[in-house]
Amino acid sequence: MTPPAFVQLPVQVPALVLAAGRGERMRPLTDSTPKPLLQVQGRPLLQWHLQALANAGVSRVVINTAWLGEQIPAYFSDKNGVKPIWDKRKQLSISYSQEGVDFGGALETAGGIARALPQLGPVFWLAAGDVFAPDFVFDSAAVQAFAASDQLAHLWLVPNPAHNPRGDFGLSSQGLALNLPADDPAPRFTYSTIALLRAELFGAPWCEIPPGNPAGVAQPLAPLLRRAMDLGRVSASLYTGRWTDVGTPERLAQLNG
Repeated sequence: MTPPAFVQLPVQVPALVLAAGRGERMRPLTDSTPKPLLQVQGRPLLQWHLQALANAGVSRVVINTAWLGEQIPAYFSDKNGVKPIWDKRKQLSISYSQEGVDFGGALETAGGIARALPQLGPVFWLAAGDVFAPDFVFDSAAVQAFAASDQLAHLWLVPNPAHNPRGDFGLSSQGLALNLPADDPAPRFTYSTIALLRAELFGAPWCEIPPGNPAGVAQPLAPLLRRAMDLGRVSASLYTGRWTDVGTPERLAQLNG
């Protein structure tokens, strides 16, 4: 009898969930509550991602914080009466990168990732804590495919919402994200803020921030992605499930209507 072929078991990687922003457009709601803790359909925005990550088998999550950042670990603390609702068999280990405590404010996306990198691994999930994507699956098969490639990032793009009609990046027939010139008429899609990333993207020659970002340099992510796209090192998929950038009180009200 021929033994069954060896099948590599799916593996998961840590996740970084971004939760440091001020949420200016969401004021006055964010004057006293960090945006990722605003309630959508009965639970905080951030908890939707944490539930999905736990359901997908992710065991370790880092959350970066700044504005009213002390409220987030307080909410998800074991001592809090409002316990997370994920299955106890799918426990998440949650740690924090406290940009507000360490530097007095948020470090933007690339700066925040560089700061949190020592708590992550060579490959990790990225998600923004103020995006509602209840159908998205943090699929271990996507992790394996990405880890086996030479890409520095894999982005999930979405059809352009009304507030971003021009979109952000193109998508080739080969599944590469494209940094299109401004006058290129090719279709663009909106970056969902969900991605798989390699730590390599946050070192030379892509990024000049020292490991761990000890000086608290603030830097956006898009320029790094565009550099890597220009060399064909960023892949992408089009995601068509429910997705909302919960950036204004009006969008929040629509979700809770």
